[in-house]
Amino acid sequence: MIRSCAGLDESRLAAIRLVVSDIDGTLVRPDKSLAPATVEAVARLRAVGIGFTLISARPPSGLAALIETLSLETPVGAFNGATIFRPGGAIVEAHHLDEDVARGIVEAYDGLDIPVWLFADGRWMTRRLDMPHIRQEIVAAAQEPVLAEDFGRWLGRADKVQGVCDDPERLERAEAILIARFGQRATIAKSQPYYLDATAPATDKGHGVRQLAGAFDVPLSAVAVLGDMPNDVPMFRIAGLAVAMGQAPVEVKAEAHAATLSNSADGVAAFLDRIVSSRN
Repeated sequence: MIRSCAGLDESRLAAIRLVVSDIDGTLVRPDKSLAPATVEAVARLRAVGIGFTLISARPPSGLAALIETLSLETPVGAFNGATIFRPGGAIVEAHHLDEDVARGIVEAYDGLDIPVWLFADGRWMTRRLDMPHIRQEIVAAAQEPVLAEDFGRWLGRADKVQGVCDDPERLERAEAILIARFGQRATIAKSQPYYLDATAPATDKGHGVRQLAGAFDVPLSAVAVLGDMPNDVPMFRIAGLAVAMGQAPVEVKAEAHAATLSNSADGVAAFLDRIVSSRN
């Protein structure tokens, strides 16, 4: 594995025409802020004619401020690639979980005593507010949660069902159970060490990156992707260049071609500047 991408061949970097970045744990710092260095690096990248866009487990509302700050004008991906939309909110495509699958996943989390969040109809539903990660998710999702004891009315339109658990062993057990029961009808992956996401089947970040590359009319071989968690692995496997963040788990780094600095050290900016320098 190559730290800071220092060992990447210049010709490989010079072939890149589009960069697609994850957000949490990647583009933004641990406090969810977007570093000025990253904003400036994106501008330099675009100034030399290279496209830049985003794909995230966040709902669309959680991308809006970043789209504005980075002056993005092309499609972006939300809900791990299940929703593709244009700046301004126009939906290009959106895929939902089947109602029985969403219900079964909620019931499985309940059986494991894992709190559940449901995203549907542009809203974020929770059964309780006194739980970990609520405050940081308010920042990430750019919306307040809706308190709802019964998720029933939204299950037929679920964009994402998310388990929230700080016990790694219990979350691993939940992942194994959900994959065994629903793996053919849902995409199941961790987006954070404490978040286990279930989204529409066959619409992981690999699918999302394919759609985004098509929007830019760029072949996958000319796409670079950046990420840090298991939900990023599907896009690592199809992109011409996959870059893991410095703090990414070992199993995620193993799927990447190279690694950059951590998100706390502005690793995205460091990688983007390597691409820009390959043009000089």
